[in-house]
Amino acid sequence: MAIHDYHFVNHWRVEGTVEEVADVIAEPLEMPRWWPAWCLGAQEVQKGDERGIGRIVNIHAKGWMPYAIRWELRVVESERPSRYVVRVAGDLEGRGIWTFEQDGPFVNATLDWKVRANFPLIRYLSFLLKPLFRNNHFWAMDRGEESLRLELARRHARTPEERERIPAPAPPTWPHRRQWEEKVRTAALSRG
Repeated sequence: MAIHDYHFVNHWRVEGTVEEVADVIAEPLEMPRWWPAWCLGAQEVQKGDERGIGRIVNIHAKGWMPYAIRWELRVVESERPSRYVVRVAGDLEGRGIWTFEQDGPFVNATLDWKVRANFPLIRYLSFLLKPLFRNNHFWAMDRGEESLRLELARRHARTPEERERIPAPAPPTWPHRRQWEEKVRTAALSRG
C-alpha cells in the first residue's frame, strides 16, 4: 500500500427507510444542494442503464481544508436499495461501496471508501500530513450525515411552513463559502 492510499469505513445512522436513504445517496446531482459543505458541484457526463449502471458524474468536492478536488464517479453496481458501488478516477482513484440496512426506524448506512490520492498536494504530502488529510475526510463525512438528516426531515415535512423551519445544511468552508453564499442569494432573489 502506497503512502497516498487511503481506506475509510464510515457509518451513518439516520431515521428513515433504506429506500429513501439509498435514493438520496444514489443521486449525486443533488449532492451540491443537500451536502454543500462537501459537494461543490456535480455534472452528469453519461446516463446509465435503467438501474443506473454505467452512469458517469463529474464531482467537485472539498472538506474543511482550503483546497478542492475533482473526480469522475462511475456507477458499476446497483442492488437498490441495499448496495451501491462506484469507481472513481481523477484526483482520487479507486472505489466506494455504500450499503444500507434497515434497523427498526433507522437506517445504518456504511461507506467503504478505498482510494489512491492523485491530487498533487495529497499525493506528495501524505508522508507528512496523512493524519490531517484523514481528518479532512472524516469532517466531510460528519457534515454528510448531518446534511442527510436535514434532507430526510425536509422530505418528511408535512407543510411548507414545517419544511422552512428545518435549518439549511452546513455550507462549504473558506474559500468556496463566498461562491456558495452568492449562489444561495441569487436563488432567493429569483424566487422572490
